[in-house]
Amino acid sequence: MPLTVTDAVLDGAPVGVRAVDGVIGAIGPDVRPEPGDATLDANGLALTPPLVNGHTHAAMTLFRGWGDDLPLMQWLEQRIWPAEARLSGDDVYWGTRLACLEMIRSGTVRFWDMYWHQLDVARAVLDSGVRAVVGQPILEFEGAPDGARPEDAAEGIAKLGELGARVHGALTPHAHYSVTESSLQLIAEISRTQQVPVHTHLSETGQEVQDCIDAHGCRPAHYLDRLGLLNERSVLAHGVWLDDEELELIAERGATIVTNPVSNMKLAVGGAFRYPRARTAGVAVGLGTDGAGSNNALDLLADMKVFALLQKHTAVDPSTVPAAEAWAIATGEHAPVLGGRPLGVGEPADFLLVETSGVEMTCGPLLESLVYATSSASVDTVVVDGRVLMRHRQIEGEAEVRARALEASRRVCA
Repeated sequence: MPLTVTDAVLDGAPVGVRAVDGVIGAIGPDVRPEPGDATLDANGLALTPPLVNGHTHAAMTLFRGWGDDLPLMQWLEQRIWPAEARLSGDDVYWGTRLACLEMIRSGTVRFWDMYWHQLDVARAVLDSGVRAVVGQPILEFEGAPDGARPEDAAEGIAKLGELGARVHGALTPHAHYSVTESSLQLIAEISRTQQVPVHTHLSETGQEVQDCIDAHGCRPAHYLDRLGLLNERSVLAHGVWLDDEELELIAERGATIVTNPVSNMKLAVGGAFRYPRARTAGVAVGLGTDGAGSNNALDLLADMKVFALLQKHTAVDPSTVPAAEAWAIATGEHAPVLGGRPLGVGEPADFLLVETSGVEMTCGPLLESLVYATSSASVDTVVVDGRVLMRHRQIEGEAEVRARALEASRRVCA
């Protein structure tokens, strides 16, 4: 059924939006409902594009707070990996449903996921109504779930590709140090022949870089390039320890870096992503939360502010990452491969209605308030594919999702 939104505010002026078959058919001051339309009165709320979370492990909502304040390897070995060994596909489904709830409530409607039980992740995405690029995991350890071995990758990508327009597949080897070279070469070949993205971790810690030099005689970005894994389909999470030459190479190859400032700071990786240098090199950059196990939230509005402030602080320059630039990064405008789309006729009917009358928004310009002042509580309504997923902060089925996720979390983290 077509949806018409009336009395929204865009660029300070009242507008309406009409969505037909999941696409914006009209937007402007003269848009009115047509017979048979569902209608939504925005009552003066601000109309904005939604956010894109470029890197997360959605089902790790089940591990929120499980092992906080521990060093990275101790956190993984003593808390996360033992808990993950107890996960079932149903657990992953409910953990992902919980993640989708949290992202909807904070204005994120598209995310890039990296986790196992990928078909259960995809099922949660479809049932939640959002969009995602779901990872086909490549795992090489005893007890890895069915469908996650290197030889399963081509078939897994094909299955993800059959699930409709709101789910796409990506190859997601965890990292160059956790997957064998022969498997990475296989991944590069599948990516090339099927034209699917590769989403992987890169240069998160200094030790990772040194280990790569010791093992392969080069830094991580050069190693991926040698294997055919650095190109316009590559989405690289973190990138904290990339040097100038690597950033230039990544830009030349057309790859995208997704920075995850809150997770990096919480896990104390020892540095900040060098965004000003990446921008100068011409690297496409997106923003991610990482998983709730290491963030601990999936609120990209909050992380957008941290990203901007961390860059200013590190550069000792308050003009670094102005508000408009931070917003463009969070909505995916600076990294087209991530799938963010502007508001406009012919674009997907994905948008937010934001409450601007709250105390923290009073007196401030909208854009600056979105970046520096507001919180997820200001997101009133979320529409995806022309369907209202949240209205006045109410989401259908929320109570069941929270209850089922809590049940799974208590069991796997026991």
